Amino acid sequence: MTLMTKDPFLAELSDRTAKSREAFLKAKEVMPGGVTANIKSFAPHPIIMEKGKDAYLYDVDGNEYIDYLLSYGALMLGHGHPEIRQAVNEQLDKDGTMLFGTPHALETEMGERIKGLYPSMEKLRYTNSGTEATQLALRLAHAHTGGKSKIAKFEGHYHGGYDQTLLSVNPPLDEAGPSYAPNSVIESKGVDPYHSRHTLTLPFNDLEHTAEILKVHKDELAAVIMEPVQAGFIPADASFIRGLRKLTEELGILLIFDEVKTGFRLGLGGAQEYYKVRPDITALGKVIGGGFPVGIVGGKDEIMMNSAPKTSSDVFDNSQGSASSARDVLFHSGTYNGHPTILAAGLATLDVLEKETGHVFSMTERLKSGIREAFALHGIPVQTIGLGSIFNVVITEQEHVKNYRELQHADFDFRKSLDTGLLSEGIYTKPMNRYSLSTAHGEEEIDRTLEAYRSVLSKMI
Repeated sequence: MTLMTKDPFLAELSDRTAKSREAFLKAKEVMPGGVTANIKSFAPHPIIMEKGKDAYLYDVDGNEYIDYLLSYGALMLGHGHPEIRQAVNEQLDKDGTMLFGTPHALETEMGERIKGLYPSMEKLRYTNSGTEATQLALRLAHAHTGGKSKIAKFEGHYHGGYDQTLLSVNPPLDEAGPSYAPNSVIESKGVDPYHSRHTLTLPFNDLEHTAEILKVHKDELAAVIMEPVQAGFIPADASFIRGLRKLTEELGILLIFDEVKTGFRLGLGGAQEYYKVRPDITALGKVIGGGFPVGIVGGKDEIMMNSAPKTSSDVFDNSQGSASSARDVLFHSGTYNGHPTILAAGLATLDVLEKETGHVFSMTERLKSGIREAFALHGIPVQTIGLGSIFNVVITEQEHVKNYRELQHADFDFRKSLDTGLLSEGIYTKPMNRYSLSTAHGEEEIDRTLEAYRSVLSKMI
């Protein structure tokens, strides 16, 4: 289905954001492509932001936007929440420093809160991002299973921009192989073909064919890593995720939940609380940092203890010379792991979410329903797919979209034009991205968003 092929809103958006265009051209003289992360780039040029407050962003041209990107879902309390600001200021005043480089009390305090919400995380470690968290999760899996050399991931799932998992996230269909046995397609220049041979790709929401692949490779596979909700918006079928848990246990393969997107956004206990399934290892990030960079890895005690330090068993300990036993311990370190300022922000975030998560879910459902009604006025088939406080707008005649292959039948051209038009109406998300809501999104923001939808759709038909 294709409703339109040319974007009629690009010129209008470019005119409204002339200062952003100028700033972007200057940035290109400093940074490759003018951005510090490829994901920040889009046509006609990235919009350069100057200020954020509550549910709003303000660009260098003075335009106001209701923000549904929310730093790719990280800002579940919106921009500049007063309780986060207060917690950060109090930590700095009380501790007198931004960083100790030593253990400190907030590491344990936050850890106890997380364990209470995620009982599968019997012990945990801090990292500096969700990407680092999934990397550590995979290293733990390899160590715990005796160094099995391969892992498996699902087609369409993203776990960070590193070589081991940067495969078949968005593969061309002519390279992706059969839907029941996907190829592992490299997604970036510079990735060694080694990884396409050591990272298997599985068909999401297809237990029968996933089981066939896992059974063939069970003696090589350390772990299956998955997003319980693909890309943050395509949920696993309950029968699929529970069947996968049972299957991996039977085959002796660890199951890793990458809950960087879904943690706290499907409920305080994430997807594992929603599905009532306990993985062996969990990776968290985004929301729990309150706008600061953070990651957390937790899992079964016997798995996590592979990273416990031992005397003279550290890659940086030279006291043992050639007799060092560093390789007997899983190496995990990081100067900023468990950063006190970030953990103070995270604890404040949890305090607010314990009181206001229900409000976010209610506003999300109201927005989803309103978007469907706006499309229905023009007879355009649409799905608002997602759980909790995240979803995506998928323009498709399919009643259910269960995986990457089925998503490819959507009308992406129409969606891109819609998003460009919405930007001109003051509704911000990067074109084609999922929507995330925050505690700062209320009735007024939802009403304004739905009015913008009705306005843009009427211009497109």
